[in-house]
Amino acid sequence: MKVIETTVADVLIIEPKLFIDERGFFMEIWNANTFAQATGIALPFVQDNHSRSSKGVLRGLHYQIRHPQGKLVRVVIGEVFDIAVDLRRSSPTFGKWAGVILSAENKRSFWVPPGIVHGFLVLSDSADLLYKTTDYYAPEWDRCIAWNDPTLAIKWPLNDAGIEVPTLSPKDAAGTLFAEAETFE
Repeated sequence: MKVIETTVADVLIIEPKLFIDERGFFMEIWNANTFAQATGIALPFVQDNHSRSSKGVLRGLHYQIRHPQGKLVRVVIGEVFDIAVDLRRSSPTFGKWAGVILSAENKRSFWVPPGIVHGFLVLSDSADLLYKTTDYYAPEWDRCIAWNDPTLAIKWPLNDAGIEVPTLSPKDAAGTLFAEAETFE
């Protein structure tokens, strides 16, 4: 695998090694030893999730203030713009964001460590995301930062994808401003 650092500390883009021939392709999706050797990260994953969304759906920006989840995210159908925002006050990149296109075509994964806020915008007609988490979902600790927070100034590719206004859940539409969000140390 190839590991690509981003502008946010500890957030990584992972490119798998592909074996392609006339029959199709093969790639290893998850191998704890390989991941730990390539990244230096050896965290257990305890939950796998599958999310399907339509074009223009924006999910996030989500995090859990207690029981923070590290997420290893990939797209198996479609294309998304995936975002990670550093919410760790002790980090040199606190308040910074990194974004990456994840798609079935590029087969990349995105490592979003604990203490980082996560969200995505669906750019294709629909998209299926699969992601592993390092802790269980704890709804009582679930938090949301506004996707369009002016301090973060995330450059969502809405116009490039022909999306006028993203489709949000009520929870996401009521997201907290970054300046008022609960943060990690």
